[in-house]
Amino acid sequence: MTGTTRYDGDTWDLASSVGATATGVAASRALATNQREPLIHDPYADPLVKAVGLDNFNRMADGDLQIEDDQGGLVLDQREMCEQIAVRTRYFDDFFTDATTAGVRQAVILASGLDTRAYRLPWPAETVVFELDQPEVIEFKTTTLAGIGAEPAAGHRTIGIDLRQDWPTALTDNGFDPTRPTAWIAEGLLIYLPPEAQDRLLDNITALSAPGSRLATEHMDIDAADELTKRLDELSHRSGFGINITELFYLDDRTSPADHLRAGGWDVTVRSGQEAYAANGFDLPERVDVLGQGFGYLYATSA
Repeated sequence: MTGTTRYDGDTWDLASSVGATATGVAASRALATNQREPLIHDPYADPLVKAVGLDNFNRMADGDLQIEDDQGGLVLDQREMCEQIAVRTRYFDDFFTDATTAGVRQAVILASGLDTRAYRLPWPAETVVFELDQPEVIEFKTTTLAGIGAEPAAGHRTIGIDLRQDWPTALTDNGFDPTRPTAWIAEGLLIYLPPEAQDRLLDNITALSAPGSRLATEHMDIDAADELTKRLDELSHRSGFGINITELFYLDDRTSPADHLRAGGWDVTVRSGQEAYAANGFDLPERVDVLGQGFGYLYATSA
């Protein structure tokens, strides 16, 4: 398993390129779920990771993988790894829960990867959850979950399409109603897009969002992303994953998503990494302090 330098029109499955990072995130959720006192609960993460079948991700999910630094010390211990994924997972879980509590009944998960929220969140009746990702990724996840008897907890419509294609048309062709408020998430997505593709994605979301819509994604300064990429590459090779994150991210200068959305009429709030950890009662580990101010989460509402 290796990373592959990105190019226009590239594709992937869950064992390669961008897809492998989705498997890694799912392995982290499985690890956190499998603890004696779990911080999050995703019963589908482990079987999905095992179905992908990559040894190091299986070991991560089982708690058998430890990543050491140059001095033989742990880069992140198991508790810190579980806290990190809990912060991320809870942010987007809470986003959807808050949206449905406010009456939103249409949700879209962009680049859904191995996201299982359509199956595990307590969706109110009449909610419809749309998932978009590469066709191979959508087919794998849907087939695997059906094979273990998992059923969506809401109306569920999967759309196999590359987000560089005309996904708005595919979305509306599958029953999406742009006149209704929508809750959108783009988790772990924007940094994998070239700057112009990021802006185009946000513009398409804006065009499809009725008043009262909401959007959650990550916020990442390019300088922080550059430093984070170097650390992730080092961790990847130390742990034997062999994923070159520098080949997957687009680190070109870009307009921040917050500024772009504000210009499009959204009301935007950014929560720093430190604030996100503190909201969950955790301390941000010094070893990942690059996540402190340069990385965080973005919440936007449409007028």
